Amino acid sequence: MSAQAGHEDYMRMALALARKGAGRVSPNPMVGAVVVRAGRVVGSGFHRAFGTAHAEVHALRRAGTAARGADLYVTLEPCSHYGKTPPCVDAVIAGGIRRVFIGQIDPNPFVHGRGIRRLRAAGIEVATGILKAECAELNAAFNKYITTGLPLVTLKAAMTLDGRIATRTGDSKWISCAQSRRLVHRMRAEVDAVMVGIGTVMADNPQLNVRLGRTFSRDPMRIVVDTRLRIDPGCKLLQPALARGTLIVTGNRVAGSRTADLLRSRGAEVLGCALSGRRIDLAAAMSALGKRGISHIMLEGGATLIGEALRCRIVDRVMLFYAPKLLGGSDGLPLAAGRGPELISESAALTGMSVRSVGCDFLVEGCLDYGSRTR
Repeated sequence: MSAQAGHEDYMRMALALARKGAGRVSPNPMVGAVVVRAGRVVGSGFHRAFGTAHAEVHALRRAGTAARGADLYVTLEPCSHYGKTPPCVDAVIAGGIRRVFIGQIDPNPFVHGRGIRRLRAAGIEVATGILKAECAELNAAFNKYITTGLPLVTLKAAMTLDGRIATRTGDSKWISCAQSRRLVHRMRAEVDAVMVGIGTVMADNPQLNVRLGRTFSRDPMRIVVDTRLRIDPGCKLLQPALARGTLIVTGNRVAGSRTADLLRSRGAEVLGCALSGRRIDLAAAMSALGKRGISHIMLEGGATLIGEALRCRIVDRVMLFYAPKLLGGSDGLPLAAGRGPELISESAALTGMSVRSVGCDFLVEGCLDYGSRTR
């Protein structure tokens, strides 16, 4: 095995460890670390929860005195500033590490390159870019949030092969198979928030929580975009078990109404937002949600909200589940409602696309590139 291959193997171990923090560390990044001495792993760790010790500290504690003269593999540049915890570079230097191999340089302006400089100033050899793309992909939401202040938005939808998310009557249960629905619940457990429009709440009365058993007990924030505050106070989202953790984005004019006060009394939050025409200004809403520390949103519909989100270009990624079913006809509900572009050349392109089977469905994933498309 070549030296470079060995470096990549250890970094893959660190990546696998980092993923264990999914859904628990936001708005911090997921990070994994491995301490290697004479070709043997003597310590490993990952960032377990926001506000707790970072991956490097866990790995060094496990390695103990064996860390002296050893190599450290870490998916993200060690931090060099005081936050919830002391700088990780201090722990690395004190631990006697000889070489540090880094996957991604931290895009955080408070860290970017400073951790590396601190390590090198202490006489520690540093190499960067080991599985750089994989390490960056791991923290796509953090990377966007820390550099723009905006959440990453992933559009999730289940469709028939002819692109319908519901029949003309609004029936959509169930288009996708049980395995696909379970995967969606796992995703919910990993994002900060799930967002739907008021139409979806009125039609489906969803819970938008995670139903995977005790292992995945964490629920995301539930966000409802409701311009005129039409939500039924008796819906599932406003029952005691779910109201706290539900946020309703509405127009500024109705955010101070009696209806809004009633919803707040149920435990829900009501966030007033500027309008763009007759709808919520989704760009402004994303900025407000980012200020609340929300770094990753899964947009689950319905067609009206999805159409507006695509027109406003706030969608970064898609997870489209296609079921082996044909609805037929022209009156089923499409993925996105409202006015679309006039020319194919104005459509958004899917980049980095992957396709895989999930049960009897197939899942299309990728990033949206809007190119020169205008609103």
